[in-house]
Amino acid sequence: MKLTFGSHTVETSNDDKVLFPRDSLTKGDLIEYYADVADLMLPHLRERCLTLQRFPDGLGKDGFFQQNYSDHFPDFIDRRSLPTAAGDEKVDHIVANNAAALVYLANQAAITFHGWLATADAPRHPDRVVFDLDPSGDDFRAIVDCARLLREALELTGLVPFVMTTGSSGLHVIAPLDPRGTFDNVREFAGEVAAATAAKQPRRFTTEQRKAARRGRLYIDIGRNAYGQTGVLPYSVRAIEGAPVATPLDWDELGRGDLSPRRYDIGNLRRRLAQKGDPFADFFSHKRRPAPDPGALREWREEK
Repeated sequence: MKLTFGSHTVETSNDDKVLFPRDSLTKGDLIEYYADVADLMLPHLRERCLTLQRFPDGLGKDGFFQQNYSDHFPDFIDRRSLPTAAGDEKVDHIVANNAAALVYLANQAAITFHGWLATADAPRHPDRVVFDLDPSGDDFRAIVDCARLLREALELTGLVPFVMTTGSSGLHVIAPLDPRGTFDNVREFAGEVAAATAAKQPRRFTTEQRKAARRGRLYIDIGRNAYGQTGVLPYSVRAIEGAPVATPLDWDELGRGDLSPRRYDIGNLRRRLAQKGDPFADFFSHKRRPAPDPGALREWREEK
């Protein structure tokens, strides 16, 4: 295929290469999907360092993660040189600022796109806070209930929370931020919100990092809120059979009986968008600085 995006042209190759054997989904299917959702993904990609999960020979064969910019990339894929978390060296990171870049990377068998929680021009100042909810078992109801409580807690701090399936096994609750705070500020804040949420139902939810201490409870993970850490980006395909998609939701969709972390995939996601639109369409218009009121969170956590 030869695809044109403005002044940029991407010539794809081996479109019939099967990447998802169970469903016979090909690299061409992946490329067409990303071309279709490029306009929705680009606001979440722009100026953001990426980690790609690539499977050139398809699932079931060796895949790998890539964050370093490759010398053979065309000039419409940008690079940003940033220090590692340890600060002892710099890495030339991949940045996809246009649809051609996204589709080119899909042609490189990049199935999943993970992005930093800060933009490359302000890499130590996050523009979102993320709570990762993955169950120890298959109790999706616990994830839904925890997400709803996190929404209440975040709204008490003045933030506007959003929710999406991860396409894997859980949900992400995400709130856009005014990027003036540091990762240390945001991580401390996230810890306060997570602790208050866990305290609401301590038999079901926990902030305990040690697996042995969780005792089957749902872990509210705030670990992604750090320099150089990544989260799966909205509308990214996951490297799992069936090609599930990390899908933004409206909050009222958490009540659907058929909802699961892999409810949407490249086969039905475009039909969903045609019927519903993008729940994250106004995501970046809600950037706020959190204004936590310890008294309000304390009262809320103690309510029965």
